[in-house]
Amino acid sequence: MVRADLTPVFTDYYLHLMDIGERHPENLDTPLKDLLAVLTLHLVARPWAETIAWTANLRAPRVNFFATGSSVHEYITGRVFTKDVREPDRNFLYSQTMVPGNEARNSTIEVESSDPLEWIRHFYDQSEQRPGRAFRLPDDTYALIAAQPDFDEEWFDNLTPESVAQILETEQTKVLETRKFKFSCGCSLEKILPTLSAWKDKPEELFGDDATLNLQCPRCAKKYQVTRGDL
Repeated sequence: MVRADLTPVFTDYYLHLMDIGERHPENLDTPLKDLLAVLTLHLVARPWAETIAWTANLRAPRVNFFATGSSVHEYITGRVFTKDVREPDRNFLYSQTMVPGNEARNSTIEVESSDPLEWIRHFYDQSEQRPGRAFRLPDDTYALIAAQPDFDEEWFDNLTPESVAQILETEQTKVLETRKFKFSCGCSLEKILPTLSAWKDKPEELFGDDATLNLQCPRCAKKYQVTRGDL
């Protein structure tokens, strides 16, 4: 079991939204928070060296939910895409796992619901090749139960949020380790500028008649203003 109090992460997430001047409606805000939560739990359940990115492409509402994080640096970040989103014929969850020195591993699964806690159940069945279930608990606490060989299938299938919330009292448990994740992207203008290097000698193609160019971080939606001098 991986269990986490996501209150500090969600607090920083809302401070980030205030900083970039955005506010999501409830039907977008809650799924993104849930996605950030379950990806954080999944990262802790996986080997240390991985950086993982998940993108959920949904039909209704037509939206992309994106989240990415790293166990090494203990960060999680994400955003919602509502403009120029491709309309799929089904809902899909795309996963990319990156380990230094290795090619990225990609997987795609079809998901039926708009609930990230259901997505991770399908993801574990199809990509992890073992059962896994995530649960919302009171006070912004979440838990992930991942099965090991010879697990008790009946016990696992009958788990409820109420029974998971009581596991520390009803089962013998031992803390293996503790991680401290934070909502953070780490983006900066200095990191974004190299992506524009192809226009260094032809800024007029990039700026046109404008003195500045507005860019947005693809991972967290933070906005940056670039001048010709920056380029």
